[in-house]
Amino acid sequence: MKDRPGNKDLHLCSQCLFYKQSSLFLSEKDLHNLEKNIHQLKFRHGETIFKQGDKSRHIALLNSGIVKFNFEDKDRNLILSIVSAPKILGGANMFYRQRNLFSISAIGDCDICMIDMQEFGEILKQNAKYMLMLFERAMEMFETSILNYISLANKNVNGRIADILLYLSEHVYKSESFHLLLTRKEIAEFAGCSKENVIHTFSHLNEDKVIRTEGKNLSILDKSKLQMISRLG
Repeated sequence: MKDRPGNKDLHLCSQCLFYKQSSLFLSEKDLHNLEKNIHQLKFRHGETIFKQGDKSRHIALLNSGIVKFNFEDKDRNLILSIVSAPKILGGANMFYRQRNLFSISAIGDCDICMIDMQEFGEILKQNAKYMLMLFERAMEMFETSILNYISLANKNVNGRIADILLYLSEHVYKSESFHLLLTRKEIAEFAGCSKENVIHTFSHLNEDKVIRTEGKNLSILDKSKLQMISRLG
């Protein structure tokens, strides 16, 4: 994790989606105090932004990049969700015991703004409507986690992996061709299956010309067939 090296790399608060939404609820004084307590950081691929179980001291704003939400349970590691910018990260911890419920890690390079929770909490106490808006945004991060576990409970491995590829295409990369930084092991952690299951399924999807993988590059060639696998899975 590194501080942003120079002003030319800094995101302008006035251009930030979070700042624009905040400006609808907060006074100029509160906006100024908020801006003073924002620290812009860069996280590299694989670096941990929030660690599960640690005391929650910040709310984070994902300005660019992709992150994964991890839950560690004894010897298992589960990926609950994967999201791309812009997103509010860690906001749920403001409403739950001040401890991180899960870990959040960077996939590729990420630009993030950290806001001190104590200072931010004072602003929230005075702005009920603003707090409600943030609560709604913070809860959005759980939507894909819930849908993913519905998929895990009701679908076979092929259906789960089809769901994940469609989700990544439509909601994370927003393209049918993308550079997939997730390893086969991470996809297995997201799908709730073994790494061998993922390799086997990818091989069949390639052979059937549903997808094409070349190294880290993945293209969905037959989206309708992938959707059918998702439905029947």
